[in-house]
Amino acid sequence: MLEIVVKLALVAAAFALLPLLVGQAEHKVMAHMQGRLGPMYAGAFHGWAQLLADGVKFVQKEDVVPRDADLRVFKLAPAVALVPYLLVLIVIPVGPDGQVAIDLGLGLFFALAVMGVGVIGAIMAGWASANKYSLLGGMRVAAQLMSYELPMVFAASSVAMAAGTLSLPGIVEEWRWWWLPWQAVGAVVFFVAGLAELRRPPFDMPVADSEIIFGPYTEYGGLRFALFLLAEYAGIVVLCALTTVLFLGGWKGPFLDAELGWLWTLLKTSVLAFVVIWLRVSYPRMREDQLQKLAWAWLVPLSLAQLALTGVLRVALA
Repeated sequence: MLEIVVKLALVAAAFALLPLLVGQAEHKVMAHMQGRLGPMYAGAFHGWAQLLADGVKFVQKEDVVPRDADLRVFKLAPAVALVPYLLVLIVIPVGPDGQVAIDLGLGLFFALAVMGVGVIGAIMAGWASANKYSLLGGMRVAAQLMSYELPMVFAASSVAMAAGTLSLPGIVEEWRWWWLPWQAVGAVVFFVAGLAELRRPPFDMPVADSEIIFGPYTEYGGLRFALFLLAEYAGIVVLCALTTVLFLGGWKGPFLDAELGWLWTLLKTSVLAFVVIWLRVSYPRMREDQLQKLAWAWLVPLSLAQLALTGVLRVALA
């Protein structure tokens, strides 16, 4: 019991720290890539206090609830968007020999199912706000969820089929280096579909500020709005960690897997988080028709092809 309590406390600490580090990294990476001066001044040395300044700003803002809003759903939506990512972290292994809070036999199924619940928070926010722009943003979130959930599940199923298990630590144990070219297409599909579910640029059509203000979050301010931003960064951590575990060998590195496994996991997750930020800086927002075409005309066929290839190779190598 004590071991479980300690593991859960460590997961909670990671959940509180890692999304903030990703947020701070996004400030700095975007500042360097786009020549932004603002984030480099707060706190003098390299703008170290920018994230702290943002937190103070959100705390000071007034918490306004629209008169016609569904009050309970409106207030519950930020928690529904944030808490599922904490639950997913519980089943993600960071190292060998039980370095996971809870090893579920159906860990992959659990992670994908709970991540889908997190997206529902944005849909709830859009519906409950009593605002046509919020409702339109919520409908776009629902459309993206339906479009990109399918290729994401297919790509993850390919790895589970190759490993012969739905346990996340079990998948890492079975992973071999030659899976990298074999599962490369599935990795790209999984990562891109995950970005779309998080509504990260260039898949941020539901929060298109130039046409629907800020989508489902239009009526939110103060700490409630900050919780939605925190959920986005927590989603980045979870997506990058899952991609690491499923497609990049998790804790397996060039040497000292048993001693430094947690470090290899964090390094791979950090590199993928940098890629997420890099994509935001590099690509413009996709139109709604382009977004849907990418899912149904490209990602779904590619994920199905990856699944078929895995099935053939699994039978051939058996």
